[in-house]
Amino acid sequence: MSQQHSAVDPAPTTATATVARRRDWWRDAVIYQVYPRSFADSNGDGMGDLEGVRSRLPYLRDLGVDAVWLSPFYASPQADAGYDVADYRAVDAMFGNLLDADALIRDARDLGLRIIVDLVPNHSSDQHEWFKRALREGPGSPLRDRYHFRPGKGEDGELPPNDWESIFGGPAWTRVPDGEWYLHLFAPEQPDFNWEHPAVGDEFRSILRFWLDMGVDGFRIDVAHGLVKAEGLPDLGSHEQLKLLGNDVMPFFDQDGVHEIYRQWRRILDEYSGERIFVAEAWTPTVERTANYVRPDELHQAFNFQYLSTDWNADELRKVVDRTLDAMRPVGAPATWVLSNHDVTRHATRFANEPGLGTQIRLAGDRELGLRRARAATLLMLALPGSAYVYQGEELGLPDVVDLPDEVRQDPAYFRGAGQDGFRDGCRVPIPWTRDGSSYGFGDGGSWLPQPEGWGELSVEAQTGVPGSTLELYRSALAVRREQPDLGAGDSVEWLRAPEGVLAFRRGEFVCVANTSGESVTTPAYGRVLLTSGEVTEADGETKVPADTTVWFTTA
Repeated sequence: MSQQHSAVDPAPTTATATVARRRDWWRDAVIYQVYPRSFADSNGDGMGDLEGVRSRLPYLRDLGVDAVWLSPFYASPQADAGYDVADYRAVDAMFGNLLDADALIRDARDLGLRIIVDLVPNHSSDQHEWFKRALREGPGSPLRDRYHFRPGKGEDGELPPNDWESIFGGPAWTRVPDGEWYLHLFAPEQPDFNWEHPAVGDEFRSILRFWLDMGVDGFRIDVAHGLVKAEGLPDLGSHEQLKLLGNDVMPFFDQDGVHEIYRQWRRILDEYSGERIFVAEAWTPTVERTANYVRPDELHQAFNFQYLSTDWNADELRKVVDRTLDAMRPVGAPATWVLSNHDVTRHATRFANEPGLGTQIRLAGDRELGLRRARAATLLMLALPGSAYVYQGEELGLPDVVDLPDEVRQDPAYFRGAGQDGFRDGCRVPIPWTRDGSSYGFGDGGSWLPQPEGWGELSVEAQTGVPGSTLELYRSALAVRREQPDLGAGDSVEWLRAPEGVLAFRRGEFVCVANTSGESVTTPAYGRVLLTSGEVTEADGETKVPADTTVWFTTA
């Protein structure tokens, strides 16, 4: 039997010098998402912080990732976990201060890691100084032109200006005491900027320079598809609009005007040394529309939500892989692959359930099945050409915490009765570092969301050095990915004949076989086994691959 064949040291062999000279690093980078409030707590207040992240950077180096993407840590009232920004040039006190951010960036660079920060340009907090002044000054205030303030419809303006619905449920408009309404595609505490106003563009170009001067290596752009709205803010004419998200043309998303904004931003980025990058969170109807965001003079990468939302099914996965590669090849951009993030149910739980339940579910499902599929899906993802994203804790095989009491939930969508299901808290529970302790090594003062009993058995401490553990699988996979010249960057795969329910492809001297079926299959022994997500049997030139298992071979 074969399992996890690798004796490669997962840690980078160099640090600052490697970061400085490696060209086109983003074309095959493995980028690790840190959700700061749930990663590590340095001061015992139950909330993760920048110093906590900084203290755990050696762990991320040893895991073998190339860059760390930090979810928002800006000054914020935290109505939507920091995606409601009051001051884009300040660190929220719960996370630390600018000196902490500076130290984190410097330490990461010394360890050979790059830092990507979240940027939230579609909306601000309602506590942003611009918005507070707009409310104080009333109708006619120039500050209102920087947002979308409109009179209402109806005899007394008592109806919203149009029929748009919030992603979090309910109308996308809120009326203020003076009678006008303002647009918020998300929570009422997150008013949308008006990107037709020149002051908005000027402000964000300044914000970009502020953080680039701080030394960050790039930006993940939140709601990159949402900045420009259709002229006149026309009615959509449909109810249950969330079901259209990412599936149809919408007047407030994926408007062509966003691309001129990103061309301006790219010119700023290119002034800086060190190959800084932009990554788009862009929900679009097709992967071809996503490709528009990564043309040579715009952004560098865009999240592949089509891949994330694909079921564990060989035929469906092959289709989305082909479509992704075909769409990215003409614009010369790398494909990206992702299985989990802070907005969706962890894939170890999604794959534990029947297909078709979506990306936010509240069912634990078959835990053993989910973990087996999650491990296999990870090896498949890391074998594909391009860049890959890892969400904190998935390297531990963490499931979603689906039984959080309602009284502890903090997802704003949960309280609005419609829109997103509001179960995102389940993937945001602080991760376990040790077997024991008040919060399993997260910190000394508990955790802002309760951790489940038995969390410690999934901890970094419990899995480190244990053959077959999910953490050691990730460490080995990332090490092999670095070592194998045919893995990483690229724009194509050679599909091989395979049994039903099986994906098999070649990349040079590398071969990946992923069995998504519920039964064992026999395939050719393509060469020496590099790594497997589960035990396989080799005999007489053939390999028996169990259900929900992925195998990496080399023909060298």
